Amino acid sequence: MITRVVLALALTTPPVMTPSDAGPSACPVAMPPRTTCGFLEVPERRDVPERKIKVGYAVHASTVKDRRPDPVVYMSGGPGSASMQLTGFLSQMFPDRDVVTIEQRGSKYSEPVLGCPETAEALLGQLRRPPADVGAAAVRCRERLREQGVDLRGYNTKEIAADVVALREKLGYDSWNLFGVSYSTRVMMDVAAADPKGVRSVVLDSYLPESVNWYDDADRNLADTAARLNMKDAFEAMTARLNATPARVTTTDPLLGKAFEARIGGDDVATIMAEALHEADFAAVAPAMVGALAKGHDELLRALADAVGQGLVSHEFGLYHAVQCQDEVPFNTYTPKSRLFTVNGDKAVCDAWQLPKSKPVNATTKAPAYVVGGQYDPTTPARTTKPAAGALPNARFEEFPRASHAVFLTSPCARRKIVGFLDDPKAAPKDDPCADDDAGQPGDLHVTGAPYQISKSPWLAAPFALFALVSLIQLVAGALRGRALAAFGGLAGVAFAGLVGQSVYALVTRNETALAVGVPGTAVVYTWIAAASAALTAAALLRDRRWPQIAAAAVGAGFLVWWLAWFL
Repeated sequence: MITRVVLALALTTPPVMTPSDAGPSACPVAMPPRTTCGFLEVPERRDVPERKIKVGYAVHASTVKDRRPDPVVYMSGGPGSASMQLTGFLSQMFPDRDVVTIEQRGSKYSEPVLGCPETAEALLGQLRRPPADVGAAAVRCRERLREQGVDLRGYNTKEIAADVVALREKLGYDSWNLFGVSYSTRVMMDVAAADPKGVRSVVLDSYLPESVNWYDDADRNLADTAARLNMKDAFEAMTARLNATPARVTTTDPLLGKAFEARIGGDDVATIMAEALHEADFAAVAPAMVGALAKGHDELLRALADAVGQGLVSHEFGLYHAVQCQDEVPFNTYTPKSRLFTVNGDKAVCDAWQLPKSKPVNATTKAPAYVVGGQYDPTTPARTTKPAAGALPNARFEEFPRASHAVFLTSPCARRKIVGFLDDPKAAPKDDPCADDDAGQPGDLHVTGAPYQISKSPWLAAPFALFALVSLIQLVAGALRGRALAAFGGLAGVAFAGLVGQSVYALVTRNETALAVGVPGTAVVYTWIAAASAALTAAALLRDRRWPQIAAAAVGAGFLVWWLAWFL
C-alpha cells in the first residue's frame, strides 16, 4: 500500500473505452499490438446490486507460437493507482502468455473516477502555514461524490477482489496467474481465497499482509530503512535541525498552477522521504542527500518539495481513502502519534468520513506463491513480509539487495525469477546472484543543487554552453593560425566540457535521480582542466590583445567564477 505523499488528480472526465472487441485505438493509453480494452460492469455494492459501475481492463494476446494457456492478471497498488499503462511492459516480461491488466473500481480508467482534489490540495497544504484542514476538505469531497451518486462503502478490498474473479469468468480463462504489487497483493490474496480453482499461481511483490497494521508501523519502517542505508545518525541530525529551523522553499502547486513558498521542517522531509524511498534510484542516493541536508545544504530541498507536487497525479484519492478508511485505518491505534503528515492526514480523512470497518478476511491460498521484497523498502520490509510468506502453505520468499518497493519495476533479476517461477511454480528456485541489479548505484557524488535547478530552468546552463562553444572556436582558430597557446587553451576547454558531459551522461544512464543530489566526483577533478584552459587563454592574451582573444579570456574567467561559486 503506497501512502503517496499526496494526492489526487483533478476532476477530469475519464477517457472513453469501447468494449473488448474493439481495436487498440479504443484504449486510453498506448498499447502494444493485439491489445483490446473494455469495461466490466459490476454492482457498486454486491449486497445492494441495483447501481452499476464500470471497471476498466485491457487484454494483450500473446503472439508467440507456443503460447501458454494461463495468462497473467496484474493490478497496480495504491490503493488508487492505474494499471493499464504497464500492459506493454508486462507483455515484454511475459511474451508467451496473455497479459490482463485490471483497474481498481474508482480508479483513473474506471467509471466513475473517485478523484478527490479537495483532500489532495489539503495534504499539499501541510507544507503551508497555517496548515490546511484535511478533515474539512474530506467532508467537501465526500459531499460532492455523494451528489454524484457514489456510495463510498462499495469501494473496498473485498469488492475489488470480486471484480477480478468476475473478469476471469467474463474472459473465459479456466485459470490464471495472479500478480499483485503493494496494496494489490491484498486484493490478489483475497482473489486466491475466493476463487481457488481459477488460480494457478500467485506473485506477491512488496507484500502487504492483512495482519500488518501499516500506519502503526510507518515510523519504525522508515527508521529501519534509514539504518539499513547506514544513514541513521545523519537522518536524525537532519530532522532535528530542520524541525528546529524549518526551511522555506519555493515550489509549484500543480492543481492551481501557482508557485508558493513551502515551509519544510524535519518531519516534513521525513514524510517525503518515506515515499521517495519507494524508488530504488532514490534509495541509492539518499545517504548522500541526507548527509548533505544534515550539514545545512537546504538547496537540495527544492527537488523534494517538487516531488510532493508531482505526487498530486499519482492516485485517485477518493478511492484511496475509501479503501483505507474501511480496510486499514480502523485496525491501527495511532499510539504514539506519527511524525508523518500523510499518516495523520489519512486518519483525519477517515475520522471525517466515518465509513464502516471491514471484517477481517485472513485470506490464504494453497496455490504456489512467490513473494518478493526489496532490501530498502520502507513500506513492506522483510521484517513483516517474510513471516507472512512463511505462513502460506506453498510460498517462498526472496529479498532483493539494493531494491526497494515494487521490485519487478527496477530489478531485471526479479523479473527473470518471476518468469521462471511462472514457468514451473513447483520447481526449486535457481541460483542467481542478481549481478545485473547494480546499475542504479551512483558512485561518488559531489553534492550540489545546481543540476536540478538547471533541469527546471535550462537557461541556467548558458555559461557552460558558452564556455564550450568559445573553447571550440578558440581551438579551431588557434590551430589554423598557428597560435599554440590559444589552440591548447581551446583544446583544454573542449576536453573539460566533453569529460564533464560524459561523466554526467554516465551518471544519468545509471541513476537519473542522482542529479537531484549532485554530480559525479570526477567533475570536480576536471576543474583543473578548465583552470588550465583559462590560464593558457590568459597567456595567449598577452601575445594577442585583439578583441577575439579578450573575449575568450573573459568567458574563461567568468565561467570559472560561475563553476566554482555557483555550480559546485
